Amino acid sequence: MNIQTSARLFAEAQKYIPGGVNSPVRAMKGVGMPHPLFINHAKGAHIWDADGNEFVDFVSSWGPMILGWGHPDVVGSLHAQVDRGTSYGAPTELEVELARLICEAVPSIELVRMVNSGTEATMSAVRVARGFTGREKIVKFIGCYHGHSDGFLAAAGSGVLTLALPDSPGVTKGTTADTLLVEYNDIESLTALFDERGDEIAALIVEPVAGNMGVVLPAPGFLEACRELCTQSGAVLIFDEVITGFRVAWGGAQERFGVLPDLTTLGKIIGGGLPVGAFGGRRELMETVAPLGSTYQAGTLSGNPLAMAAGAAALRALSEPGVYERLEKLAREVAEGLTAAAAKGDHPFTLNQVGPMMTLFFCEGPVQSFADAKQADTAYYAQYWRHMLESGIYLAPSQFEAAMISLALSEDDITRAAAAATAFFAG
Repeated sequence: MNIQTSARLFAEAQKYIPGGVNSPVRAMKGVGMPHPLFINHAKGAHIWDADGNEFVDFVSSWGPMILGWGHPDVVGSLHAQVDRGTSYGAPTELEVELARLICEAVPSIELVRMVNSGTEATMSAVRVARGFTGREKIVKFIGCYHGHSDGFLAAAGSGVLTLALPDSPGVTKGTTADTLLVEYNDIESLTALFDERGDEIAALIVEPVAGNMGVVLPAPGFLEACRELCTQSGAVLIFDEVITGFRVAWGGAQERFGVLPDLTTLGKIIGGGLPVGAFGGRRELMETVAPLGSTYQAGTLSGNPLAMAAGAAALRALSEPGVYERLEKLAREVAEGLTAAAAKGDHPFTLNQVGPMMTLFFCEGPVQSFADAKQADTAYYAQYWRHMLESGIYLAPSQFEAAMISLALSEDDITRAAAAATAFFAG
């Protein structure tokens, strides 16, 4: 496979961009690549790199492209809005429409504020929780990634895990002192923490399905325990649904699992492929946000009309009857193909899946926590990843990320991926 143009572009990028990339996992160090692939264009469920190589894509821009690339409604809405204006720094009808769609879809959200990224959404949600409760401590789970705000970079997952950086320089001891850590799915330790320090805790923030140490599902009773402990202590329960929102169900993980948080953070899909984030929740909490209340949050590009237009178009398309049933079917076929292929080899594996997001871990199961995920054989994953790339299948370049299924995948795409995996494991 010729990737000389990507190599040249990476050499040029390193002159001007730290590490040659604008987000660490893109460097592809976790799979032993000398340089990343530079993407040129995409259509449906396929992407092409700068050298013209075509791949069936199972990353979906890390989640947003649930409809695939080039969906006519999303593209049409963007083209129409570009002619009207790309940014006003003022309210638009589009942001009202997207807010209405979100509030109607997500069970716990009564009011929602648009922002520009998932990091901004989670940072703002924690600020609201602290302002509302008058407390300072937050609880997060080891291996969960909630963006790169200082308070969250304690035992984070995703790129921090891939690059073996447990914490980040520049994050002060005082900041992380307000972050209390518990292992994901460990109800006993979480209960003990709340018993000891519940009156200090402003918020518990959790990925209802972890997606940044690989896909890790909530154990039976885990989300319910989070809800009950927060209710009893007066803490705010925050679901980080930047990944799961509008992906695992129309109403997100909270609809799928039947547990309602006080605040929810969103991103990715609600922008239709453009940069976006949002946080929302119960009215009494959201009414503390300026200008109604005194908890300050602002952003010149918040509610950007391009992101609002694309996001509203994407959500309208997802609201059509039968969409999520079809998505579940495609995801099930992908999972069955990968599992059957891996069973032909002699390396231990386990596949974690919830709807259209999944991770094939190369270790004995079950994988229910960060400690479990760390047992995965990352060197073997790198071999698998490179084989799949050579076979025209683009997977997440890290053992600790999720495959994201899009509605644009065809039966031929799924068959091709299963055949490539079978060739690796049986070879």
